[in-house]
Amino acid sequence: MHRFIQVIICLFVFTNLISQSDSLSTKTKKRKGTFYLSWGYTRADYSRSDIRFVDRSNKYHPVTGMNHNYDFTVYDVKATDRNDFDQITDIQNFTIPQYAYRFGYYFNNKADIGIEINFDHTKYIAIDDQMVRISGDINGVWVDNDTLLKNVLHFEHSDGANFLLLNFVKRWKLIKSSPNFTGSWIAKGGLGLVIPKTDITLFGERLNNKFNVAGWMAGIETGIRAEIYKYTFIEFVGKASYADYINTLVLGEGNGKASHHFFVIQATATLGFQFPFLNLK
Repeated sequence: MHRFIQVIICLFVFTNLISQSDSLSTKTKKRKGTFYLSWGYTRADYSRSDIRFVDRSNKYHPVTGMNHNYDFTVYDVKATDRNDFDQITDIQNFTIPQYAYRFGYYFNNKADIGIEINFDHTKYIAIDDQMVRISGDINGVWVDNDTLLKNVLHFEHSDGANFLLLNFVKRWKLIKSSPNFTGSWIAKGGLGLVIPKTDITLFGERLNNKFNVAGWMAGIETGIRAEIYKYTFIEFVGKASYADYINTLVLGEGNGKASHHFFVIQATATLGFQFPFLNLK
C-alpha cells in the first residue's frame, strides 16, 4: 500500500507544478483535453432475482459423494450488499470495502464531453434466512417446494459483483463562485462487463471461484461534481444499472454454471484529480 501513498503524493506534487506553470507562462502551451482519475466508495441495493443452477456433466464429486446432474432454479432471491466500512482500520485495508474508481478523458477545453472507464467493486450476498421456492431436477429427482435458502445453498459474489463500464460523460457547469471552486452537474451512461468472484456452498461443498467474465451490464449515473483548486474534485452520484450474469462459475471445475439478472441502485462518493493534456509549442 506504500505505492498507493506514493502515487497520491506524486499527484499532489504534479498538480501543484502544473498550477505554478500556469501562472508563469500560458503563451507556449495549448490545452488538448483533460484527464482525470478518482477513487471512493459505494453502497448498492439489488432487486430480487431468480437464480438458475445447471450442471449436466454427470461427473462424480468426492466431496458430495454424488454425480452432479442438475438443472434447478431458486426463485425470487433477495440479496444485500456488504459495505465493510468498519474494516478500514488503516491504509492497508482501504480496498476491503465496496470501492469504486473512475479514469476518464474530456475531449475539449470546456471539459464537458468525454469518456470514462467506470469500475464498481460491489458485493452481492444472497440472504441465507429467507424463504424461497426451488424447482427443477436434482440428480433425477424433481423438486418443487419452499424452503430456507440456507437449507439448499449459500451464494455470494463477495469478492465483487464487479461492474466494469465504458461510459459516455456529459458535464454542465452550474456554479463558479471563485477561481478555486466550480460546481457542475454530470451525467454518464454506458455498457460493460460483470466480472464476479463467486463464493458458493452447494450440496455441502464450498468453492470460492476464480474471477471470470460472467456477463454484461448497462448503466446510467448522474450527480454533482465539485472542483476545488482546479485540479481536485469530489463527486456524489447515483447510479441505476441492469446486470445479466449468464455464465457464473459454481461447482464442478467449470462444468457447473449459474445465471441470474437483476437491477442495481447505487450511491457513490469519490475524490479525484484532473490534469490537462498540454501540447507544447
